[in-house]
Amino acid sequence: EVQLVESGGGLVQPGGSLRLSCVASGFTFSEFPMMWVRQAPGKGLEWVAGILSAGAKKFYPDSVKDRFTISRDNAKNTLYLQLNDLKTEDTALYFCGQLSSDCYKKGRCPQPQGQGTQVTVAS
Repeated sequence: EVQLVESGGGLVQPGGSLRLSCVASGFTFSEFPMMWVRQAPGKGLEWVAGILSAGAKKFYPDSVKDRFTISRDNAKNTLYLQLNDLKTEDTALYFCGQLSSDCYKKGRCPQPQGQGTQVTVAS
């Protein structure tokens, strides 16, 4: 059974930083491309970062490029998302998951399997 446990969220002021973590189990983590998505209040799921299995290739939408950095530690079955220069519009529940091309190409993202971690950006 796939299990994904996100953590690291919190309340931060605009311009601040957070580092999110996602511990994966129930599948061979090192073999899977992974992603982060988020859901703001009253909105649908939005893809925010993707990374291939070896970690060499990473990609982002323009809305977060140069502010967010995705990484992974395959030895620890853990995915990370470093969030810098946070804006109020980054406020959302953040989820990790296996990479979905429908999600990052078409905006059709699968229902998250974890509980997510809340990021709130407010002054």
